[in-house]
Amino acid sequence: MIFSQVLVKWYAANKRILPWRETGNPYYIWVSEVILQQTRVAQGIDYYIRFINTFPTVYDLAHADIDRVLKVWQGLGYYTRARNMHATAKEIVDNHKGAFPRTYQELIKLKGIGDYTASAIAAFAFGEAVAAVDGNVYRIFARLFGIDTPIDTQKGKLELKVIANSMLDRENPGVYNQAIMDFGGTVCTPKRPNCFSCPVMEICSAFRNRKVDQYPVKSKTIKKTERYLTYIIPQKGSQTYIAKRVNDDIWKSLYEFPLIETDRQMEVDEIVETDNWAKLFEGKAVDVLYFSSPKKYLLSHQRIFARFVVVRMDEESQLLKEKFSAINLSEIHNYSTSRLIEGFLAAEPVEKYFKKSTKD
Repeated sequence: MIFSQVLVKWYAANKRILPWRETGNPYYIWVSEVILQQTRVAQGIDYYIRFINTFPTVYDLAHADIDRVLKVWQGLGYYTRARNMHATAKEIVDNHKGAFPRTYQELIKLKGIGDYTASAIAAFAFGEAVAAVDGNVYRIFARLFGIDTPIDTQKGKLELKVIANSMLDRENPGVYNQAIMDFGGTVCTPKRPNCFSCPVMEICSAFRNRKVDQYPVKSKTIKKTERYLTYIIPQKGSQTYIAKRVNDDIWKSLYEFPLIETDRQMEVDEIVETDNWAKLFEGKAVDVLYFSSPKKYLLSHQRIFARFVVVRMDEESQLLKEKFSAINLSEIHNYSTSRLIEGFLAAEPVEKYFKKSTKD
């Protein structure tokens, strides 16, 4: 049994119809691969179409304002991807006259394009015989060959990359790489794999030894850091206040309300006694109108517990004037915010605490 031939035959009968597979345009392929790095295929389709419609060429992306890029990206999370794409687009336009390099070795030199993405573009757009190795591929070959080396180690990744390139269909690298992605996404899945519909079941070491659920092996489980955030939503007439996050932390370059972070979850009577509350309002009178229940939000390595406080004030503090922008609450959808804030505003009718703007 030749694995690549069996896989390509399986793919011909079972492939998913996806918009980025109808093109050899390296820009479209790049956009799709970056979106799919941390996003399920079913969810990614609409975001891909929206992104391509908004920025149809690498020139459009390179010349766009970063706030516009982040707004279009909103909802996908992992915003570093969008910032890196914007920087890479500028590099391609400025240094390569808008043309993508045609080989893996040249593509990987671009900022923000790593091993997998460079391999995918080289194989799908330019037909280079290189294996695009991601989590799907690690999982498939770890199970197929019973590889006990942890995949979250450099040794494990190198071992599986060598195997992946040895199994590659060098005559049809683009089709083969698409096939193995679909196979990992629909058959050899992380949980509850469809082993009895697998075309290579009879040669799979993990299946023969009834150890499918034990592969791939990982050396450690990353403990999530817990963070406690309280967002202050100031209300002054129809207006509130937001600022862009500029520190190297989660949600960089996204907009948010004034934030107080504490080392534990606090009630409203505790929050108003903190130094950060005093700095924010500088002793000016405010009325607490609303205090939300805790909202739990999970990131890859962090567990966020967030609460939201709506406060009415008659006079803005100097800090709010200098560090924040006053906007009508109804206009917040024009700004890129985290999914945490977006979800809260969609679920909670905080607008009832604000006067209706004459613009509305």
